[in-house]
Amino acid sequence: MLSIYTDAHFMKQALLLAQQAFDQGEVPIGAVVVSNHQIIGKGYNQVENLQDPTAHAEILAITAAADYLGTKYLTECTLFVTIEPCVMCAGAIKWAQFKRIVFGAPEPKSGFSRLSPPILHKKTQITRGILQEECANLMKIFFKSRRR
Repeated sequence: MLSIYTDAHFMKQALLLAQQAFDQGEVPIGAVVVSNHQIIGKGYNQVENLQDPTAHAEILAITAAADYLGTKYLTECTLFVTIEPCVMCAGAIKWAQFKRIVFGAPEPKSGFSRLSPPILHKKTQITRGILQEECANLMKIFFKSRRR
């Protein structure tokens, strides 16, 4: 029996949130936290709207998930995010001790994977490139429209 609860399914949900960010003039990044095939936290970039440099999609999704579960540890959760998290977000991901992180497109300028040694928790599994083209294209369109 096929499951609808695939990495692509949840990344599509994150992409919908990234589109909300795009529509609001924010850098189009979306994130969802999943536990037992259920979204328990979600967020999209709101840095400009909230005038808060920490209001990244990942941070907002982590806060919502921790609130939902009533714990700071998200050891049985997966974070789906459209773009590779920055170092700040990777620090929050580490402290939350995610079981897994899945991201769409890499972020070569400020993504966490540029660091050595790795910043994430040693038990966190990483999956890269889920719907990479869709995730990257939304960013390209956004920044192209800003350069006009």
